[in-house]
Amino acid sequence: MPRTTSRSRPSPPPAAAPKPSPEAPGREAPASRAKNSVKVKEKTKVKAPKGRRFVALSGNIGAGKTTAAKMLSQSFGYELFDEPVIDNRFLRDYYSDMSRWSFTLQLEFLIRRVEHHELIHSYRRSCVQDRTLYEDPEIFAKYLHGLGHLTNAELDLYYEYFQRLSRHIIRPDKVICFEVGSVDVLLDRIRTRGREEEKGIRPQFLRGLNGYYASFPQVLQEKYGVECLVMDVSRQDIRRGRGREEFLDRVSTFLA
Repeated sequence: MPRTTSRSRPSPPPAAAPKPSPEAPGREAPASRAKNSVKVKEKTKVKAPKGRRFVALSGNIGAGKTTAAKMLSQSFGYELFDEPVIDNRFLRDYYSDMSRWSFTLQLEFLIRRVEHHELIHSYRRSCVQDRTLYEDPEIFAKYLHGLGHLTNAELDLYYEYFQRLSRHIIRPDKVICFEVGSVDVLLDRIRTRGREEEKGIRPQFLRGLNGYYASFPQVLQEKYGVECLVMDVSRQDIRRGRGREEFLDRVSTFLA
């Protein structure tokens, strides 16, 4: 059964599956040897791809990555590595004052995602990651620098940290890239999930991110050598019914 993993650093996993601990309120529990593990009890609906896989989700804020990652974890029995946002100590301050906190937040995310990659390397089962490591250097850091929230020196230092910390980590086998061209759809999904720290996100910020996401699959494939499946999920409800079945079928074929 799958577990969810967040930003805290667990000790190396045992060979046998650990017992679940109580779920954290308001979010699927982060999997940590010290705290907050949960097992999802939904039965597998689609035949899971054979062999060990490391698959990651990418997409703009509100695109549906978290929903999709949970679904793959539940349906295929993959270990789930959550995006470290809910328990992030800098996120609320970041949305209040991006110029002050952008560099700090980018370093925080870099450290947590590298920890995820290190854990994934040690796991025997297949894993799914909610947001890739590469979206920060290729999208968010560049965009925040362009907006004036990162100085030239901060951007250079961030890339130095990225190169050093990511030098020996494993890369995802494959990445599923979500496209949502409509900013209104993104805002509606953000409002629906109701994260307090995201209430101040403005349409133009999401629109700018979409510009970077348009070329991200090409960057992943040509720069990092990672195969991508691009899916337009603007109108597709992958949570239930036919939309869910079609999504799982496409992913199963892509991962086979």
